[in-house]
Amino acid sequence: MRATDEIRRGTALLADGAQPETARLDAELLAAHLAGRERGALLLDRDATVDPNKYDELLARRRAGEPLAYILGHAEFWSLTLKVAPATLIPRPDSETLIEAALEACSTPPGRILDLGTGSGCLLLAALYEFPSATGLGIDASADALSVARANAAALGMAMRAEFRPGDWCAGIGERFDLILCNPPYVDAASTLGPGVREHEPASALFAEDRGLADYRTLMPQVAKVLSGRGLLIFEIGAGQGDAVRALAEGAGLRFCGGRRDLGGHERALTFRLA
Repeated sequence: MRATDEIRRGTALLADGAQPETARLDAELLAAHLAGRERGALLLDRDATVDPNKYDELLARRRAGEPLAYILGHAEFWSLTLKVAPATLIPRPDSETLIEAALEACSTPPGRILDLGTGSGCLLLAALYEFPSATGLGIDASADALSVARANAAALGMAMRAEFRPGDWCAGIGERFDLILCNPPYVDAASTLGPGVREHEPASALFAEDRGLADYRTLMPQVAKVLSGRGLLIFEIGAGQGDAVRALAEGAGLRFCGGRRDLGGHERALTFRLA
């Protein structure tokens, strides 16, 4: 069937689904994915076709609330195209705030970068992209997530610069780093989340006890031991958690250097140094 006709049909179906506000865009992206073409090129080709049965399968998954990134198998982060899978969080623009904070705060380029809870590797790979002389280490408890991160490093030509290891935060790390990035689980289990997040994204990477602060309590004394003398530590936080996270950091011998807000105006990235 002609792609333009299928996209029109798909838009109508998705408009009655989980996220009607993105129905047209989702229908176009799913059709382009199925056709193996860029969205713009597909839309310009009036003779392009897609298999309606396979298209229906993709539309059904999206109507049921499965995140588009998981259906497509990739997401954009910091201009990088990254593989994603249900074992990893979908990289979000809010997390790009950590890279912005690093670029602003690093007076000299870091040599070694540590990404704790690396998931898809998005933070580490974006930082290595911006600091081309650096090498880095990504730690995650999920073997499946580490497999995705390694694939992303290879696809971006960074496999020789990025190492990924299984681990429990900083346990067993025997070196110090010039830049540490961390987006830990910080969502309270009772929080209201967007469509498909709770149902499809990994709970272990989202939720934390103690109103979302449990992992910060664990991390603070650990990161202070692996941060170099002039190094920077940048945490992602949830809305309204800034004061509590700053207090935990200061209690562990870290000095607050500044916060950065995301596009929604929420304080999202906190930067620390050793006191």
